Amino acid sequence: MEDRNTKTALVTGGAGFIGSHLIDALLAEGATVVCLDSYLTGRPENLRHLERESRFDFVEADVIDKLPAKIRLGKIRFTHIYNLACAASPPHYQADPEHTMLTCVLGTRNLLRFAEDMDARFLLTSTSEVYGDPEVHPQPEGYRGWVNCTGPRACYDEGKRAAETLTFDFARSGRAEVRVARIFNTYGPRMRADDGRVVSNIVCQALSGDDITIYGDGSQTRSFCYVSDMVEGLMRLMDSEPAPGAPVNLGNPIELTVSDLAQRVIALTGSRSKLVHMPLPVDDPRRRRPDISRAKAILGWEPKVGLQQGLEATAQWFSDEQNRSVVFGRGTAREQMAVGIAAE
Repeated sequence: MEDRNTKTALVTGGAGFIGSHLIDALLAEGATVVCLDSYLTGRPENLRHLERESRFDFVEADVIDKLPAKIRLGKIRFTHIYNLACAASPPHYQADPEHTMLTCVLGTRNLLRFAEDMDARFLLTSTSEVYGDPEVHPQPEGYRGWVNCTGPRACYDEGKRAAETLTFDFARSGRAEVRVARIFNTYGPRMRADDGRVVSNIVCQALSGDDITIYGDGSQTRSFCYVSDMVEGLMRLMDSEPAPGAPVNLGNPIELTVSDLAQRVIALTGSRSKLVHMPLPVDDPRRRRPDISRAKAILGWEPKVGLQQGLEATAQWFSDEQNRSVVFGRGTAREQMAVGIAAE
């Protein structure tokens, strides 16, 4: 592992859920960080606590476009580029599928070329969605997936697969030093109430006393990784020597059903919410669990935060958000979720 304190990092998508936590961790270890975000799904409040941080700067831009002159021609010589730029929840990436696909492909190409110019190390955050609705369980990195390439989720699934292709093509041609993380379901503070993801939906509905929406019969499984564990995995992967030369799964291998998750949240929050079943979305994976053998072997990494501890922190954060919404008149969590839940 190299000295992380020497980093001068560009984090795209840094105003988002995982990206903002990554920026906090980089700054805590002494790095200088520039965040580039279009605010399409990222939020200014995720970075507001950094307004007076001298080692942090923010640039509003879209990675699809030519990188701003402040980035390309500025005084900073970037050593590390973390590409987290892309809507990551179904209602958000399906809202503009063309933009989602171009973010994955054009955005990754723009950043790889910039990494080449800077001689910077590049990390792509890919996704477990590249495995589609898997026929192999748990999913190892060598599994090539079962993706519907023309379905409503393909803009994201195939976009990330194409981004991985570009990334490793740059590596094979000696144009950039790269790493690729395949991120599995991640949760924690700073998730958006309207992102349509299972943890945010269930927690917000339980806190509001609404019926909890379960898509399908609830027997589909997921594996949930707390955000601090995910950030640690990303940083270890970026710092790994030598480059793994292949994607690395990052996620929590403990698997549970969506119905079980809902019951845990109800017990945690003391909610009287009832479960209401809705049709399963098209191409929704039946099972999802990472094989993290490669991450353990190469990075010495595995999740540390238990589900109960992580859910308590997440529920507390959403509860505080609801209270702030009432005080500042931003609307209730129920109103914020309406679009996301309907679209999932």
